[in-house]
Amino acid sequence: MSQKLILCLLFISTSFFSQNIKSIQLRPLQENNFSAIVPLGTPLEISFDDLDADSKDYQYKIEHMTHDWKSSRLSSSQFIDGFDQNTIVNVSNSFNTLQNYTHYSVRIPNINTVITKSGNYLLSILNTDDDVIFTRRFVLYEPSTTVGVTVERSRDSRTLNTQQTIEFIINHPKIKINNPAQEVHVVILKNNNWEEKITNLQPTFFRPNQLSYTYTNKTNFWGGNEYLNFDNKYLRNNSFNIVKIVKKDIFHHYLYPFEFNPFRKYSYNPDINGQFVIRTLEANDSKTEADYAMIHFTLSVEEAFSDKEVYVYGAFNDFKITDENKMYFDLEERAFKANILLKQGFYNYTFATKETNGNSNTNDVNGSFYETENEYTVIVYYKPFGSFFERVVGVGTGFFDQNR
Repeated sequence: MSQKLILCLLFISTSFFSQNIKSIQLRPLQENNFSAIVPLGTPLEISFDDLDADSKDYQYKIEHMTHDWKSSRLSSSQFIDGFDQNTIVNVSNSFNTLQNYTHYSVRIPNINTVITKSGNYLLSILNTDDDVIFTRRFVLYEPSTTVGVTVERSRDSRTLNTQQTIEFIINHPKIKINNPAQEVHVVILKNNNWEEKITNLQPTFFRPNQLSYTYTNKTNFWGGNEYLNFDNKYLRNNSFNIVKIVKKDIFHHYLYPFEFNPFRKYSYNPDINGQFVIRTLEANDSKTEADYAMIHFTLSVEEAFSDKEVYVYGAFNDFKITDENKMYFDLEERAFKANILLKQGFYNYTFATKETNGNSNTNDVNGSFYETENEYTVIVYYKPFGSFFERVVGVGTGFFDQNR
């Protein structure tokens, strides 16, 4: 069998498995903390639902990665006390829901797995055949440096109203950096979304125990817009931004249509930067008693985009462009529509487009504005001469404040 055919079959197999996996979350235990970038030793929990509801045996596997998410040179015994692959034993079935599912969760570190080194990590969920069902990224860091981050309006007159620029300083009195170009890598991440990042940066100024990054355009991000949202914590009653509810085999929730306007102006709307929170006010345990509903998204337009496909976009699908969140044009209603099965909760989302050349854009539909409140995270990787792996020695965050 050819290698191309094997890869194709693997993709089809993984896609098939993942269709029944929902509500994937990898987060710290603190409420309303959505970032999987945490100090070394901080507990993280991975959780998900299997809609087959048949109590499968899933395993988790942890791999140490480089700053650009390639497998590192470390063996598992060099970054883990215990085992890098284990069965998930915290399994429970849904209770009193129309959509049956099995809920899985595991916390790391645990009695079998303790990570001992900072760095990038890839968490994979495997089935009994060792097929990868899905993966998630997380970063563990040690506070060996302090990172100051500033977010400003773009200085380029061409993008003055649409982009934001990031400046940052790395103070490193505890570590000796002889050659920053070889020993230090930095990543700027927007809203904890690995699809929106800037890498391959070199310091613009050097001072004793300090590296400064003050580019004019190279660290510019599109501001985007505040995320849209809905809340279906009530399954049977209309809630925030839900216009209609219909009960079939499960409940169907219809959101207010979003009107496309190419001349849209910025309007402040507080959001959680594309994230989602599982919750229900009709039961005690949202993990197993929150139900699923079919969410109907509508994007009203004057005419269909001739050269672009449209997708619903957010952390609920790991900020990915997939067939599951693709929208289809309804000629009669002059609108793009998508139906996505989601667990009860509060969701942020927006609309993304994909051009015929494969390039995606999250600003075509909802616009891009310098005023948008975004969170930027700077991750500092350090690999001194002679070392076999990269440490994450500092993390800094910054927010845009238009009133500053």
